[in-house]
Formats: sequence, structure tokens, C-alpha cells
Amino acid sequence: MRDAREWEETAMSKRPWRTEFFEAFASEIRSLGPSGQRILELGSGPGFLAEHLLLRAVPPLEYVALDFSPAMHELAAQRLCPLGSRVHVHVQFVERSFREPGWSDGLGQFGCVLTNQAVHELRHKRHAAELHRQVRSLLLPGGVYLVCDHFAGEGGMSNEQLYMSVAEQAAALEAGGFARVEQVLLKGGLVLHRAS
Repeated sequence: MRDAREWEETAMSKRPWRTEFFEAFASEIRSLGPSGQRILELGSGPGFLAEHLLLRAVPPLEYVALDFSPAMHELAAQRLCPLGSRVHVHVQFVERSFREPGWSDGLGQFGCVLTNQAVHELRHKRHAAELHRQVRSLLLPGGVYLVCDHFAGEGGMSNEQLYMSVAEQAAALEAGGFARVEQVLLKGGLVLHRAS
């Protein structure tokens, strides 16, 4: 819990432009209309993105927050549960790691799957295309996958085993079976892609 709280306390101050990415996620979800009302977030952490979306996306929503850390889920529950009385939303916390086989079993299908600063947690970029294939199987017809992560290269990270370049991220999504991949936002070492 101490590590989770420390991450929670510093994440937004280290990258204050994260809120611009959060708003880009919200805009993409709003554009989906009713088809985007069941959402899965991979690597949901302390619930920063979920909080932003639940307050700004069109309710009602069903939001599934998947994270391997019970401490992160506890922090997220403290942040999100008070929203239940303000917005029409149902939040489900699923304690699983998307690095493990079978992580997607029994989750059902979604109009939107999203992830923010979590794909690099696969610990090597070679695993990204397989994750994207698994996500594609969870999407309803017409569903959208929103992927934001750090990138390697100029203005980004230096570890090219862990992080992909912007072009490599798009290529991994295509290798995962997505026919249309678009860059939504690039800023401060982060890039957001929309895949369908």
C-alpha cells in the first residue's frame, strides 16, 4: 500500500499534461455514443483515468477496472465509490494481471477497451501484439481500443526493449489485428492511439 500511495501522490505532478490525455480519452468515448457504455480499463491503478471519465462521459456506464494490485484497487475504490451517488455508473474491480494467460476469461465484451501508461508493464515490447490480439477478442463489433503509453525515441524514453517508438506502437496494434490505427495525441513522452 505504501508504494501504491507514493505512486498515486506523484503521478499527476510528474506529468500534469496527463489530464489532456484523459480528456482525449473522454472525447473518444463520447463519440461512441451508447455503444461505448461498457468499458474495460487495463492497468487501472488508483483510478485517476476512471474518475475523469466517469465524471465527463455520458452516463450510464459500466466500468470494469482491471489491475493486478489490490492496493491500487483499494485506492481506486476510495476515489470512485463516492461517484456512485452522483452519476449512473457501475464499477467492477477485477484483480488480474494482463501479463498472465487467461486474464480475459469471463470478462465478456466491451464497446471500448482502454489503457493508460500500462502496456510497457508487459516488461518487453515483443509481447504487445499478443496483448492487442487478446483485447481485440473482447471488443464488440464497432468497438474501439484506446492505448496510451510512453514511447521510445526523441522526446521519449531511452529503454528500447521496454518501450516502443510511436511507429512500433502503431505496428503492434496492426499486428494484433486492428485494421485502422490512428494517432490521437502526442505530448510529453506519451502517445495515444485509437485502434478499430
